[in-house]
Amino acid sequence: MQASWIILGVVVLLVLWLIAMYNRLVTLRNRAKEASSDIDVQLKRRYDLIPNLVNTVKGYAAHEKELFEKVTEARARAMGATGMHDKAEKENMLSQTLKSLFAVAEAYPDLKASANFVELQRELRDTEDKIQAARRFYNTTVMALNTSIESFPINLMAGMFGFKKEEFFEIEEPAQRATPQVKF
Repeated sequence: MQASWIILGVVVLLVLWLIAMYNRLVTLRNRAKEASSDIDVQLKRRYDLIPNLVNTVKGYAAHEKELFEKVTEARARAMGATGMHDKAEKENMLSQTLKSLFAVAEAYPDLKASANFVELQRELRDTEDKIQAARRFYNTTVMALNTSIESFPINLMAGMFGFKKEEFFEIEEPAQRATPQVKF
């Protein structure tokens, strides 16, 4: 009789442990989804600022039509990206075209003095900071989830319940690791 109580106790502890680990994995997966949504919110804000920025620069540098088309095309590609790797890649391309746009703006003193341009520049810088913070939060959450999924014995349970590793939101090239600095 004593042995059956011990076995029952061990089974109950094992079931409680499985429930706790399952709930931890669910929590981490949901945090990763939330963090991904936070990135999307900030990227949408960025996408909404870009047409205003392009139109402001157009007023001063109308002959830069090819650059405006590149920025618009990069924005459209970034908006249509699917998956974290694709999204990160398209965002890197958009950042490069924005750097080119700001480089062109350097040549126009009237543009640099425009209150509208200065405000858009401030908004974009603020948005870039928020995107960076959202990426950090997402990657930290994904790291915790992936570590849990790969750790023994949780990996056995994770596989049974269909938990999958998530992709990090990474910046591809080391030269792009710093936030673009815009100086006027």
